[in-house]
Amino acid sequence: MIHKVVSLVLGGGRGTRLFPLTQQRSKPAVPIAGKYRLVDIPISNCLNSGYNKIFVLTQFNSASLNKHIKNSYNFSIFSKGFVDILAAEQTMEGDRWFEGTADAVRRTQKNLHNVDYEYVLILSGDQLYQMDYSLLVDFHVANGGDVTIATIPVNGRDATGFGILKANEKNEITAFTEKPDKDEVLNWASEVSDAMEQQGRLYLASMGIYVFSKGVLRTLLKDNPGMDFGKEIIPDAIGNLNVLSYQFDGYWTDIGTIRSFFDANIGLTDDIPNFNLFEETVYTRARMLPPSKISGTTLNNTIVADGCILNGDKLERSVIGIRSRIGKGTVIKSTYMMGTDFYEHLEEVLELGTTQQPPPIGVGERCYIENAILDKNCRIGNDVRIKGGAHLPDGDFETHTIQDGIVVVKKGAVIPNGVTIGC
Repeated sequence: MIHKVVSLVLGGGRGTRLFPLTQQRSKPAVPIAGKYRLVDIPISNCLNSGYNKIFVLTQFNSASLNKHIKNSYNFSIFSKGFVDILAAEQTMEGDRWFEGTADAVRRTQKNLHNVDYEYVLILSGDQLYQMDYSLLVDFHVANGGDVTIATIPVNGRDATGFGILKANEKNEITAFTEKPDKDEVLNWASEVSDAMEQQGRLYLASMGIYVFSKGVLRTLLKDNPGMDFGKEIIPDAIGNLNVLSYQFDGYWTDIGTIRSFFDANIGLTDDIPNFNLFEETVYTRARMLPPSKISGTTLNNTIVADGCILNGDKLERSVIGIRSRIGKGTVIKSTYMMGTDFYEHLEEVLELGTTQQPPPIGVGERCYIENAILDKNCRIGNDVRIKGGAHLPDGDFETHTIQDGIVVVKKGAVIPNGVTIGC
């Protein structure tokens, strides 16, 4: 049976832990896998699950996210589907920013009145995973849930970084704790599958994915003034409503830090990646770009997006984004190069060559880059060496940031010829 579902994708706050990638954009707008944005993941999961009534709630640095959604998701006039943006706005009821996930939904739910739905699916806009949400909603309906939380089993070490739920054999959630310490977490084991138990993944972490029955959500948000689902609304519902745990045993990662973002992208280059781009369609903006042109370059476990011109010596375990240009003799390892938003005139690049200041957009000749993220529209000159690693202390500089050993070159930054970073 197909249930009537409306999906709300939460656009997130300032995303300070992903700085500088969030300096000029919101977290869901951060480019991933060379050609997508993070928000494409939950939207694609919705469309692949048969749910095409989607609102994206935005607030911080939302211009690029709004533009991406407008240019990416257009339905036929004969379809009732939509992907619409709900931005924080001044109204007669108030003029403040959203102050949490629940506050954002509470203040925008008036926009749902003209939508025919029975269940509300609430999703985060900054996670990487593939899930058939229809199975989650079917579970919610079949078990008479008022609220259902998607959970993923984690080990004791990881459990300290999540909201941990305790569920009984009927998948009913009986208790909740936010980020327990390593001693407290031992008391929070739940019933999990045999495979998860063998891996020591005994603790159910909330994925920040919720299903609410229509009337239940309205009542909870009216009666509880709490600003956040995970910290206030959900704990208050446990014991008073039928709150269920839907265990998900696939790949899922919360893109909350530079390290998790880097690992998620580089992991896509594995022979059999945890997140398989070739399995389910990931929808995004359709760009009319030429195929990539590669000359004299050795590629090993590397993803290359459309419209690239690659003349480098070797690319290894890297993701190369749209419209990227890499010069002769350059070696790039374990790096995510996001690409560019536009092309420079080829004649100008060839004419000015190594004398151009600032350097041409892209990566120049005879460079060596490892353990790095190159944000969009970077200009990296010739003979530049960038090498991240555990030996580097964290720090923020004019052209780049170092975090967890990853060198992040900022969007539009200019790295002149011969500069060395981290070597």
